[in-house]
Amino acid sequence: MKREELIDLIRSRRSFLCVGLDVDKNKMPEHLRNDADGVFKFNKAIIDATIDYAVAYKPNLAFYEAMGIEGLVQLKKTMEYLHSLDKKAFTIADAKRGDIGNTSQQYAKAFLDPAGDYNFDSLTIAPYMGADSVQPFTVYDGKWVILLALTSNKGAFDFQFLPVDGERKLFEKVLETSRQWGNPENMMYVVGATKADMLTQVRAIVPDSFLLVPGVGAQGGSLEEVCKYGLTRDCGLLVNSSRGIIYASTGVDFAERAGEEARKLQQQMDAAFSSVF
Repeated sequence: MKREELIDLIRSRRSFLCVGLDVDKNKMPEHLRNDADGVFKFNKAIIDATIDYAVAYKPNLAFYEAMGIEGLVQLKKTMEYLHSLDKKAFTIADAKRGDIGNTSQQYAKAFLDPAGDYNFDSLTIAPYMGADSVQPFTVYDGKWVILLALTSNKGAFDFQFLPVDGERKLFEKVLETSRQWGNPENMMYVVGATKADMLTQVRAIVPDSFLLVPGVGAQGGSLEEVCKYGLTRDCGLLVNSSRGIIYASTGVDFAERAGEEARKLQQQMDAAFSSVF
C-alpha cells in the first residue's frame, strides 16, 4: 500500500487505529481454544467487528511462531482473509527482524513478497546492524520498513537514551542516519506511546514520516498526548491497541466488545482530526 493510499484510507475512516492481533490461546474465549482453526476464527471475528474503525492490523509473529506450524497456518489464513476484503487495511508484520544482508533478503521475501504466503504491507525492523541489514527490505514497491526508534518498554533506557555526538541521544542518531536508507514513502518509525513527550524531538528529525505508536490502552499511553505532539498534515500516525481491544471480553461477546473498544478509539481520533483535516 502506497503512502497516498494509506492517507486516503485514514481520511475515509476518520481513524488511524491499528489493531494488534497478538493472539494468546489461553486468553481466547473458551469455545475457540480447542478448535483447530480457533485462532483464525478469533482473528476473523475481531477483524469483522473492527474494520469500520481501524485502518491497520498488526499480528505479532511471536504469538504465531510459538504455536509451531499450525500457528503459521493460522497467520496465513488471517492474511488471506484480510486480502480478500473489499474494505482494505494496512498490514504490519511485527517481527522485529534485522540481520546481515543476505539473511535480510530472505526475511523480506518471507513477509513482503506479493507472491509469498503472507504479503504484508510492512515489517518492523531492528536497526542495530545498520544500513545493509535494513536496505533489503526497501526493494519491494509499495512496501514499508517500520524501524524501531523509541520503544515503550522499561529497557529502552538501557541504550536508546545513551548520548552520542554530544547532545544527541542514540534514538535521535537512529532517526537521522536512517533517513539515508529510505524516505517518508517507504519508511516509518516505532515510537512508544509512553514516550509521547519525546514526539516533539522525533518530529524535529522526521517531520513527514509516519510513526507506529504502540502502548495506548493496556500499557498506559495517552492517545491525547500522542495526537498533541505527533499529528501532521497527513496524519502521520498509526496508533496501535492490542490487548485493550482483542481481550475486552473473553466470553462469547468478545467480538462485539472488541468492536465497541475500537469504536471508542476511532471517535477520539475523529475528534483529533479537527485540527488537521
